[in-house]
Amino acid sequence: MHLTIREEKDLHALVIRAEGKAFSVGASVEDHMGEKAEPMFHVFHKMFHLLVEIPCPTIAVVEGAALGGGCELATFCDMVYATEKATFGQPEIHLGLFPPVSIVAFPWIIGLNRTMELLLTGETINVQKAYEWGFVNRIVPSEQLEETLQELLNHLKNKSALALSLTRKAVREAMAVNFASAIGKIEQIYFRELIPSKDAQEGLRSFVENREPVWTNA
Repeated sequence: MHLTIREEKDLHALVIRAEGKAFSVGASVEDHMGEKAEPMFHVFHKMFHLLVEIPCPTIAVVEGAALGGGCELATFCDMVYATEKATFGQPEIHLGLFPPVSIVAFPWIIGLNRTMELLLTGETINVQKAYEWGFVNRIVPSEQLEETLQELLNHLKNKSALALSLTRKAVREAMAVNFASAIGKIEQIYFRELIPSKDAQEGLRSFVENREPVWTNA
């Protein structure tokens, strides 16, 4: 019988990493436009519901740019190991948009003020700043990444999978974050108020047309 990851009882860790120069720079701008936007976001957000529901600790390994949805995915994991080349950012504000998952998760990862700074400026931060802010657990030299990651996995393999699972569950419960409820409210603001606005549409079109946006604040 095939079990889904949510039903596996002996998992000790899930590692999320990428091949290539970037961890992930998120969904394409075109997928945010027109009728594609809402279905795309619902599929994308299912990944975060799954990350909440799976029983084992999650570890993101970031070796390049983690921007937009890629930044959300990496920082939503329980632990983040990053190399000196890693960068993090949420550039959505440049398009007249905001990142829903970040709005839910970032305040309890890095605090309210830093969340506001990152989301309102659209700044991309280097790995040292990400570490200081609390996005990254460890900065690891590229040549030591595999060894360091294996050390962590060995530590976790020696623990009770049940204890790991319940500890993870308890910590998230203690943070009093109901992701399903919160993201649902944010999606309503995004699709009912933000996306229909002239500025959101102008931001998306200006990116596709490779020009500076002209905001009307409406």
